[in-house]
Amino acid sequence: MAVTTSPYASDALLGGTVDAVVIGGGAAGLNGALMLARSRRSVVVIDSGSPRNAPAEAMHGFIVLDGTPPPEILRRGREQVRQYGGRVVFGEVAAAEPAAPSTDGDLRFTITLADGRSVTARRVLVATGLTDVLPEVPGLAEHWGHGVVHCPYCHGWEVRDEPIGILATGPASIGHAFLFRQLTADLTYFTQGIDLDEDTRARFAARNIHIVDTPVREVVNNEDGTLAGLRLTDGQVVARRVLAVATRMEARTEGLDGLKLPVEDLPDNMGRRVASGMAGTTEVPGVWVAGNATDLAAQVGASAAAGALAGAHINSMLATADTNAALAATQGETPAL
Repeated sequence: MAVTTSPYASDALLGGTVDAVVIGGGAAGLNGALMLARSRRSVVVIDSGSPRNAPAEAMHGFIVLDGTPPPEILRRGREQVRQYGGRVVFGEVAAAEPAAPSTDGDLRFTITLADGRSVTARRVLVATGLTDVLPEVPGLAEHWGHGVVHCPYCHGWEVRDEPIGILATGPASIGHAFLFRQLTADLTYFTQGIDLDEDTRARFAARNIHIVDTPVREVVNNEDGTLAGLRLTDGQVVARRVLAVATRMEARTEGLDGLKLPVEDLPDNMGRRVASGMAGTTEVPGVWVAGNATDLAAQVGASAAAGALAGAHINSMLATADTNAALAATQGETPAL
């Protein structure tokens, strides 16, 4: 699921070479850009305008900003990046790939947008986020971010004491059930054909979690369009006000094939992420990754922190490259990178 927000005033994409391009204008990307801009690095954020939390009315679980609408957080973030000279460009990345190094041997990358514009960067921070893949149940997707939720920490308080259903998607849904049981006494677990062993059934019974083994046919709505429940294949309707779904989470890598980023699948069909090391480094020299593209479970606060760490590390590596180049120039040599 991806929702594109309304475009905002975009900065011009200037020619020449910038210190860093950040691909992704969410919490991780903007915080990474903020750290770079505050270090007097030239930085451009490329933002497609389709944040993962766009359908949500508010962001929760991040102190001070708890309850703030996601668009407002991003608006403030863009303003702060711009305050220090960073640029935020509304656009879709069509291609990103290594380019010929500079005359002093420093790395270069070319980022090309869907409209044909391009920018050259010394370093790249990938902060594209992820896409939530929902089960193919008719009527489910239209309630995403409202009647259909995925995270007890992001949305749990807001749906407390409601009749909640857990729509099983795999082993992770079992843990999901116990977390949502903390929030309501009226919880029903729809197995969707996924076997539950006797121990799990006993644990569910001990917590008064009702189990429905009959498969779900479709989502049923109230007259006002809100979620009313689930119709089973035998015709029975189980009334529910909220559905919790452990989605498959897939890092957004569209347009990034040229970078040859290391991508890996997680166990139990949980999702696919870009593999990373300390401070968001990847096995591709000059390319970092931060936020949900590499940490699928990270909330806004964790994503922002990861972006800040990656931005600081990029600045440190650039400082080393600048010093190597300056030293080599005084000695008439090619710098070591």
